[in-house]
Amino acid sequence: MKLWRVLGVAGLAGVAATGAIIARDQRRRAQLTPEQVRARLLERAEQARGNQDGQDGRAG
Repeated sequence: MKLWRVLGVAGLAGVAATGAIIARDQRRRAQLTPEQVRARLLERAEQARGNQDGQDGRAG
């Protein structure tokens, strides 16, 4: 019975840690302006196009 109690506490700790990580990420995203979001998306799109064309900077 003690094993189940330990597993339950470990599960609750995992849920709490996951919630803290999600809350931190959400706060970080909420601080961005629409212009910053747009700039990040454009940057990622450029990187994706470069990777598709084989121009990701890595020697193959």
